[in-house]
Amino acid sequence: MAQDIENTGGARKLVFLAVVVAILGISFFVHQAEEMLFHPMDQFIVTPLFGDGPVHWYTITNATLWMAIGVVAMLLLMVLGTSGRNRVPSRAQSIAEMAYGFVYKMVEDVAGKDAIRFFPYIFTLFMFIVLANLLGLLPAAFTPTSHFATTVVLALAVFLTVTIIGFVLHGAQFLGLFWVSSAPLAIRPILAVIEVISYFVRPVSHSIRLAGNMMAGHAVIKVFAAFAAVAAVSPVSIIAITGMYGLELLVAFIQAYVFTILTCVYLKDALHPAH
Repeated sequence: MAQDIENTGGARKLVFLAVVVAILGISFFVHQAEEMLFHPMDQFIVTPLFGDGPVHWYTITNATLWMAIGVVAMLLLMVLGTSGRNRVPSRAQSIAEMAYGFVYKMVEDVAGKDAIRFFPYIFTLFMFIVLANLLGLLPAAFTPTSHFATTVVLALAVFLTVTIIGFVLHGAQFLGLFWVSSAPLAIRPILAVIEVISYFVRPVSHSIRLAGNMMAGHAVIKVFAAFAAVAAVSPVSIIAITGMYGLELLVAFIQAYVFTILTCVYLKDALHPAH
């Protein structure tokens, strides 16, 4: 009897010890999990450069800083890079000349030769977007084109510009853009409504496409970077980060190209509105 009681007491001690060990183990792993918590969207938070107060429309923020850096980089590349005009161009001059020729041909091919007068605006738009996208890939940088506040302003500027150009050049005839004269008369009113809706949706799709792609790529890179802290998967994470950086370099250019070529398409509609 005494032996049974002793065995029961020993078993209880073992169970109690196992419970304590389990609780300590769970606490340890919970603490480790809390340490490994990451928020991939934190990189898109707009914060003031000076102080910790609320962000107003006039507050100088990290987004403001990196937009200014993008403008300065564009000026350095296009002004200082081409100031020498050497017969054997430097790297900066070669990049500037290639960008100039690329956008010039795009405007001419898509919108027509009469759209060349708007080339400075379209070229500035392309250079700002591509440089903002590329600068955002630098460590600890901020990507202003990942925010709808930036891309919506750019898209609305294009929308208002081409709309004003259309009415200035053609007056009421610009409304012919919405009237599909080649369609049967019975369905023309329906097509006109669809055309009006699609026209006013342009700045929405124009802005969401750019911001969405930039935000998604940076968020994926952040996720892979968080897993790099785990020794078991860190080699895979590093390879994935490298691959994503290469892909994001391509996306940075493609999204600037898509935004610009859509601007050329909208400009063509403003210059030649008849369906």
